[in-house]
Amino acid sequence: MKRLIGLAAAFLLTSPSHAAFDLSGQVRPEWIDQQANPHGPIAQAAALNPGIVPLPPSGPILETELRASGHGLNGTLTVQQHHGEATGTPATTHNRAWVNELYASHSGASWQFAAGKRIVAWDVGYAFRPNDVVEQEVRRTLLSVTPEGRPVLMAEHFDASTAWSFVLVNPTAPHARRGAEEPAFAARVYRRDGAVDWHGFARVGAHTGASVGAAAAWVANESLELHASLRLMHEADSLTLDPTAVGLVRNDPWQATRVRGTAQALVGGTWTNIEQISLLAEAWWDGTALPDSRWDAWNARNRLLAGAIGKAPASAVAGNFAWQGSAFNASTSLRRANLYARLSWQHDAWQPVIDMLYTPADAGRVITASMGWQGDRLRVDGGVRFYGGPADAVLAQVPARRIVYLAGTWTF
Repeated sequence: MKRLIGLAAAFLLTSPSHAAFDLSGQVRPEWIDQQANPHGPIAQAAALNPGIVPLPPSGPILETELRASGHGLNGTLTVQQHHGEATGTPATTHNRAWVNELYASHSGASWQFAAGKRIVAWDVGYAFRPNDVVEQEVRRTLLSVTPEGRPVLMAEHFDASTAWSFVLVNPTAPHARRGAEEPAFAARVYRRDGAVDWHGFARVGAHTGASVGAAAAWVANESLELHASLRLMHEADSLTLDPTAVGLVRNDPWQATRVRGTAQALVGGTWTNIEQISLLAEAWWDGTALPDSRWDAWNARNRLLAGAIGKAPASAVAGNFAWQGSAFNASTSLRRANLYARLSWQHDAWQPVIDMLYTPADAGRVITASMGWQGDRLRVDGGVRFYGGPADAVLAQVPARRIVYLAGTWTF
């Protein structure tokens, strides 16, 4: 990785032919304040054994993004400095740098070819994308960020109304890699038919096997857009609780597993009026997420561990609580059924937004309110996000309870 970053930095900053490249970028100073959740397994682990789990940090962040393109080469490099301080722990400074994209491309006739690290984002949804099978981008981030691309070998064919894409993703990665790092072959066909965009998808993963999907987006009129997406999978990576793990255990009871014969589906739409007020609504089902029965068992185990406080060594109970946090990483969605709504208003340079993610199975919710201002080169964003719901709701037990942020982005 260090080698790749060095190559990218040389490409972006010190190329002998740099004058022929199109150079741009942005600088974003940001302040983030995260309130740790006083409820849930991570909070219990931290209370019993401070320092056993990292708590959500707060503090300033400076992020610089550099972009260059030319001579068939494209690159984006991000450098980040983060001075963070979590409750009860000393402040620390972290410096990171990563390559978002670094790839070569070539066009000939109706074909385009690319090789390297590239962002290849597919599908039609906003809050969730079942068929984003290459990039697998994190959705609903607090700020608009450039995702980190994947190593790809890619060929695309275009005509006036149809496009075909063929991608080898992570071609040199070990077959055992999971999620977005799994080696795979993916393909997409896109066709525009009047007011409807049609998409077809296929993917074959090194260990998860085949999946197929379809999506459509229809602009019904000047105010209404509707979209839907479906993906059927042979297998998907997940986590499961070792059924033999009863009471306190010495090793992490959450084990890698695969969900067989499952699906992901989304339906949604956007309505916009003449005053530029927009309402986006989406509902989705994610069969790769833990089922309700497993979350019920997870809550039951949390209660069992709480009953062991004062009866067993605090460090042992804290470790078992910390392992319960592994369940948050089982899938992109925490719950299988999800409802999402987003209300926004574009008024001159201002854009207020409020949205909510709701999980019907346990009435968990995430509410975000934000305000953005866009100038010529400067953009200012600020907002707050709350996680909540009944005591047993999964979203009410995640590590952070509240996040407040303020950022200014200057482009050049």
